Amino acid sequence: MAEANRPVRSQGVAGTWPVGRAAPAGGFAPAGLGVWPAIVETLREWARAEAGPGRLLPWVPVAFGGGIALYFAADHEPVLWVVVATAAVLALGAVLLRRSRLFAPVIMLAAVAAGFAMATWKTARIAHTVLAKPLYSVALSGFVEARDIRERTDLVLRVSAMEAQRSDVKLDRVRLSVRKGTAPEVGSFVQLKARLLPPISPVRPGSYDFSRDMFFQGIGASGFVMGAITAAPPPDAVGSRLRYAAFMQGLRDAIDARIRATLEGDNRAIATALLTGRRDAITAPVNDAMFVSGLGHVLSISGYHMAVVAGVVFFAVRALLALIPGLAAGFAIKKWSAAAALVAAAFYLLLSGAEVATQRSFFMTAVVLIAVMVDRRAITFRTLAVAALIVLAVAPEALVHPSFQMSFAATLGLVALVQIGMPNLLASPDHSATARIALWGGREIAMLFLASLIAGLATTPYAAFHFHRVTPYGVLANLGAMPVVSALVMPAGLLGLLAAPFGLDGAFWWLMGIGIEWMVAVSRWVAALPGAVGRIPAFGIAPLIAASLGIIVMGRCARPCAGPVPWCCLPRSSGRCLCGSPTS
Repeated sequence: MAEANRPVRSQGVAGTWPVGRAAPAGGFAPAGLGVWPAIVETLREWARAEAGPGRLLPWVPVAFGGGIALYFAADHEPVLWVVVATAAVLALGAVLLRRSRLFAPVIMLAAVAAGFAMATWKTARIAHTVLAKPLYSVALSGFVEARDIRERTDLVLRVSAMEAQRSDVKLDRVRLSVRKGTAPEVGSFVQLKARLLPPISPVRPGSYDFSRDMFFQGIGASGFVMGAITAAPPPDAVGSRLRYAAFMQGLRDAIDARIRATLEGDNRAIATALLTGRRDAITAPVNDAMFVSGLGHVLSISGYHMAVVAGVVFFAVRALLALIPGLAAGFAIKKWSAAAALVAAAFYLLLSGAEVATQRSFFMTAVVLIAVMVDRRAITFRTLAVAALIVLAVAPEALVHPSFQMSFAATLGLVALVQIGMPNLLASPDHSATARIALWGGREIAMLFLASLIAGLATTPYAAFHFHRVTPYGVLANLGAMPVVSALVMPAGLLGLLAAPFGLDGAFWWLMGIGIEWMVAVSRWVAALPGAVGRIPAFGIAPLIAASLGIIVMGRCARPCAGPVPWCCLPRSSGRCLCGSPTS
């Protein structure tokens, strides 16, 4: 963002002032006088270019997300029918004005109104009672819907009956902490006594709101169990949702038991987390080293894990089908492979618990695979825009979650890299220098370095805002660990899942453990480097919004510059960069 707003200065080279604009007499004007008109005019040209045919779609999710942000900034709950009617009227106006010059601003306003209305409707749909003050001795009975094992075990109880002294509040679902090893099975009906507390408020105004997360999960209170948990016969039949949850929990327990037979300690905990989403108790030194080094994203299932699973299945199935000449010559095995990868990604989604962050990752991966199946380019800004719209429509609350912000910022940067940087790195092999670099793997190393650098830079503002720290050596840690995770850890884990029913999975867990040991060693080494921990004081939401807009504009509008320094400047709609050189 700062680079985009830096005043353009003469470098002693003819043509450094934007083409079509006369340079000020006597040299360049002081910053803030002669430069700002050029920047304003350039922004206008960008807006006109982006409003052209085929270029408006990527901005729709930005406007849609802006409407969701406005909803969360409202002082009180909006009136549902008013916001829905407003969105419908604006959408109708956009349809009627689709051939007018007003179409672009009207469709953007309609997208903002639609985002506002979607967030309002989602809140009204899941509205439930939230505990307002602590209750110290509450008798609860209900079904165990979920169980999360950490240092202590957390379980989610769907409340059937609730009795508390001097209170008649009735909650739908509560999250309770119990001693490790005492949590009942998912799907069981239990009776217990607990101390309940209201959802945690933000630590400071404008900071992350834990109570908002709990509300959208349908949880009205949190607390801890007092005394023993007693199993009891359910008052009614167990529903299909609970039976499914119990089946998936049993599958995760079985996988964890198979891994436990080969691995132990942090290796077992990380392997289980990567495959099932069960983040068991990782020792504090390893956990701190992973996050300080910038490898903490490996511990939570995200777009990277989903992409690796889908990619491994896609290329494995395509390679096997290519061994059969009749299939390879007469059928679209690429589409078959994409369909198989989509099924594998869906299974991975269910196995990992289908949390909001994992759902977002699945939607992004599914859009890419479906694009392959319908013969469209898979990695484009349009693909990312469609995925963002799906995620925000299904879960509007994801917009204010750090995982959504960091994931889409990193993905936007990587898409820009693919469309801008990759064509230069994948230059024609007729160029002898390029051929020699590619022969020695220099191209792949450069792409890995650039991908880690760009993803790290794109997520830095969000890590600083939400977690108050930066990882200055994140690129180094990712360069050292992620190739091993991608090429050994995740493929070995997938093969272990396939081999487990036949009892041949031990070797694959062992290979997975070797890769995890390397990843942990890299994280510890990077975390021990001088200056590895970068602390950032808390700051307001305005700089984060500015950084987000800067990332979107830079990622969407940037084009490679044919001047002496590639990507040194942003383009004008005339096809020339601010430095005066043409875009390549």
